[in-house]
Amino acid sequence: MASGAGPEIERLMALLSKLPGLGPRSARRAALALLKKREQLLLPLTSAMQDAADRVTSCHICGALSTQDPCATCADPARDRTMICVVEEDSALWAMERVGAFKGRYHVLGGLLSALDGVRPEDLRLTGLMQRVLDGEVEELIMALPATVEGQTTAHYIADRVRQIAQGVQVTYLARGVPVGGELDWLDDGTIAHAFKSRR
Repeated sequence: MASGAGPEIERLMALLSKLPGLGPRSARRAALALLKKREQLLLPLTSAMQDAADRVTSCHICGALSTQDPCATCADPARDRTMICVVEEDSALWAMERVGAFKGRYHVLGGLLSALDGVRPEDLRLTGLMQRVLDGEVEELIMALPATVEGQTTAHYIADRVRQIAQGVQVTYLARGVPVGGELDWLDDGTIAHAFKSRR
């Protein structure tokens, strides 16, 4: 990767390059920044990563990453137990919480169904979700999954499973279309078409 850098630096760059959004060049720049600012960046980052490795776990109810089990959302008695928002990963859950518009609970699938990538239903946290539906408190499942082929396939699969095991549980989908502040001439054809179908 970097000629003459030494095995420790090579290993650091190789590991950094495996992070999402970091290719070999970005990993090299990040490694150099960390090494040049050892006291301000590298050592605190090392400590923070060790703390995260030691303390962060997955909530046994919803699958969200947390330092407590159950997580704060699942343990909060003020959250609406009748609604579950289904998301692909924790990043989507964090985005929903940042907005503050949803007061129910979540379920983190840990991925999406994908025949090409070999991701099957048993590879996702679907058993736990179906058990939560069967427990009888849930009235609505909100599908907050990506507007991709994999996201839609996963949402339809979950909806079919729910229809098979629980009558009366409503499966809804987040609205999609023209974003707030969006201009029509900048949008793709699929977004505009979906906005027309979802008009109200």
